[in-house]
Amino acid sequence: MVLEATMLVLDNSEWMRNGDYTPSRWEAQSDAVNIVFEAKSQSHPDSAVGVMTMAGKGPQVLSTLTKDLGKVVAAMHATQISGAADLVSGINVAQLALKHRQDKNQRQRIIVFNGSPISDNEEGLVRLAKRLKKNNVAVDVVSFGEDEENDSKLRSFVETVNSGENSHLLTIPAGPRLLSDIILDSPILMGEAGDGAGPSGSGGGEGGGGNSFEFGVDPSMDPELAMALRMSLEEEQARQRASEDAAPAVAAGAPAATTTSSGPAQVEPAPGAAAVDESEDAMLQQALALSQQQKGSG
Repeated sequence: MVLEATMLVLDNSEWMRNGDYTPSRWEAQSDAVNIVFEAKSQSHPDSAVGVMTMAGKGPQVLSTLTKDLGKVVAAMHATQISGAADLVSGINVAQLALKHRQDKNQRQRIIVFNGSPISDNEEGLVRLAKRLKKNNVAVDVVSFGEDEENDSKLRSFVETVNSGENSHLLTIPAGPRLLSDIILDSPILMGEAGDGAGPSGSGGGEGGGGNSFEFGVDPSMDPELAMALRMSLEEEQARQRASEDAAPAVAAGAPAATTTSSGPAQVEPAPGAAAVDESEDAMLQQALALSQQQKGSG
């Protein structure tokens, strides 16, 4: 049994209203979340799962790492369907949440549900994947709804982040089988103690008004995570200001990025690679800051 901290990143964009998956993309995804949560929680007594969304006015943490499924279901019922998904920012916030987990013995994993077109370019996703791999974060991606359009980008992302077969891309076309059943039989949950676990209730709804907390985290529920996320954002904003002049020079002298992800991982970083990673971190945090500003003014 694997001891893990897992963040589930959900797609709550307008595309989730489509009814090509039974009964809708959002409801199918919500039922799958119940299955994944139960399987992960049962696989090890000290494993924990958190849930967040990546659309609307910005990424929001619905539930910090927990073993309480009821807490997750309640949070999802209060989730709004709106806007477009921001995959990179969502994964970035999930990584920050895992970084500040209380039990450092837990392996880090992110499971992304994506059911809408991905606006991020492939090069940016590959850079993000390399950083996640460097930080020992495994990533599983469940692609549904817009799977053909997103296949190339997601395949490159997963092949890059993969280390020892710890990451998977599961593409699920619309069909008669439930999304949750396919995930239960997939490599994502292979080896988990999820045998016989069915949906334990209906998924989240589209009603409710969400919350007004920064990053969607209630400081009274998890003050350490809320503070850590805020400090990480402030630190990256400072690094962004410091690297504004240096980043263009580094980018100008760097070779063109390759989108080939089937080869072996890089052994030695190129000169200036650390500066490029730092610049990318800063840009992601800047995008996240903008989304939070929009949330505050909305």
